[in-house]
Amino acid sequence: MATTAIEGWITVREAAALTDYTTAHIRYLTRKGRVEARKTGRDWLILRSSLLAYKARMDTLGTQKHNPYREDLDAEGRGRERYDEG
Repeated sequence: MATTAIEGWITVREAAALTDYTTAHIRYLTRKGRVEARKTGRDWLILRSSLLAYKARMDTLGTQKHNPYREDLDAEGRGRERYDEG
């Protein structure tokens, strides 16, 4: 059961338990802006729906999530440019 008083927001520890990610990975996702998060005092709260959407996207991508040439990364300015040999 969630211990936070704000509806829809969960702690880093709860987020890790929900997704099977480590707490360090959850904090990484918040730092990089991959999931919506707010700092409350010394604790971070993660928007549950944002975290679940991220996890669903990663699960859908499967092994392609490691492909640095994905078009969605290129659109965000985070991918690698392909060089055609020729």
